[in-house]
Amino acid sequence: MATVDRWLLPDGIEEVLPPEAARIEAARRQVLDLFQRWGYEFVVTPHIEFIESLLTGAGQDLDLRTFKVTDPQSGRQMGFRADITPQVARMDAHSLRREGPVRLCYAGSVLQARPRALSTSRSPIQLGAELYGDASPASDVEVISLMLDMLELAAVPNVHMDLGHVGIYRGLAAAAGLTGEAEQRLFDALQRKAVDEIETLTADLPESLARMLRALAELCGGREVLDLAQACLVDAPDDVHAALDELVGIADLLEMRYPELPLYFDLGELRGYHYHTGVVFAAFVPGVGQSIAQGGRYDDIGAVFGRARPATGFSTDLKALIDLGTRESVAAPAGIWAPDSHDFYLWQAVQRLRKAGERVVQALPGQDLDAAVAAGCDRQLLIRDGQWQAVALNS
Repeated sequence: MATVDRWLLPDGIEEVLPPEAARIEAARRQVLDLFQRWGYEFVVTPHIEFIESLLTGAGQDLDLRTFKVTDPQSGRQMGFRADITPQVARMDAHSLRREGPVRLCYAGSVLQARPRALSTSRSPIQLGAELYGDASPASDVEVISLMLDMLELAAVPNVHMDLGHVGIYRGLAAAAGLTGEAEQRLFDALQRKAVDEIETLTADLPESLARMLRALAELCGGREVLDLAQACLVDAPDDVHAALDELVGIADLLEMRYPELPLYFDLGELRGYHYHTGVVFAAFVPGVGQSIAQGGRYDDIGAVFGRARPATGFSTDLKALIDLGTRESVAAPAGIWAPDSHDFYLWQAVQRLRKAGERVVQALPGQDLDAAVAAGCDRQLLIRDGQWQAVALNS
């Protein structure tokens, strides 16, 4: 390997240098403080663990995005976390085992064998919040509202909300008796909104069910879509009507709380279909081809850990959030330059200033005031009236 190649990073893997690293850390603290004010407790999950636990209940997509290695101690296969949500679900089901609603949040780097999109990082900083133990739409409204507050805190402009409910397709597919490959093919066609293909795949179904399944590809747009859906799906099973009623109730509350927020509904959008069980949602901004934050309900995820609990939550990439936000960066605090000296009273003065919250940089041998400027210092410590005092750098 040529010497220059030693500095190359793999595609999609990046390092973060100052001052960008400072911006990310400041934003992380602000968002976690926001989550804490809503009652969400911070947890830290392992970067690597046995693959059976890491991928349980998460679906094939996460399997394809997970780096896998062999543990030299046990000989078992392990994986680097590509998504923190399944780990937090295990904490709720197995480690905490609390009764009643539990609110948890997290922030940490994940590693993905395949990025969500060609232009995105394979090492995002995933940040999110999860609410366990409550099956009501109130929990969905809470996590959506928290997500919107997070986007407001980051000053992300022109946010649009996309809402759907996988229970609508799930109920229709079950009523039609679709299973296995047939259900998967129709699911794929709906994601592509391939109307002709959807019509072919539903040709042998009872006319009423075929008509309703075909309608899903067209039921997308503004609030009027929900009224249209209630008319188009009038003959649907009760669980489909229950899902639609949930979506209507959530939309009503979001419109009341965020009257300026554009809402878009897509009943054929089945994002995370094999993972989610209820409402799904995502935030978009113009000019960005993928969601900037996303989530939904996934009630069955804890069952494999011995405790099935209702669950809903969202996640985002903190680095992408900062790139999209318009909030001005907080300038790093100016520093105080201390001379290169082992004087004990100087040391005491430096420590007092640091404990008071000041940033103090001490010169190393051979450094002059040019180094102080380069270090971002605007003051220096000089002896005045027999004491070390901070004065302007040019004094």
